[in-house]
Amino acid sequence: MATTEECRAALDKLSDNMAGAGGDVRSAAALDRSLSCHITDLDVTFSGRLEDGRIEVLDTRQGPPAEKAQIRLAMTGDDLVAMVDGELNFAKAWAAGRVRLEASFRDLLRLRTLL
Repeated sequence: MATTEECRAALDKLSDNMAGAGGDVRSAAALDRSLSCHITDLDVTFSGRLEDGRIEVLDTRQGPPAEKAQIRLAMTGDDLVAMVDGELNFAKAWAAGRVRLEASFRDLLRLRTLL
């Protein structure tokens, strides 16, 4: 089982990957939205912002998100690490119910390029 530190490192790596991307991926990541990622098996939530193609984690807390972010993710720590490392396909994990993504319809359309 992935640790809180490994999950935080995975989010940092994802942020670096998005910041270094070009084309459609870069433009899809160029949103300015509040973001939460709830790690279900650890019952930890990382909250912050997706801004200028980077994820900035501003808070880490036990339990579910304190506030409803504009983009909300929920998954196990192992799935987060596997997705960032390229070992798990987001679309397949989402279709299988292993990952939950909630956002406005407009944001989902933009984010599909990332996924």
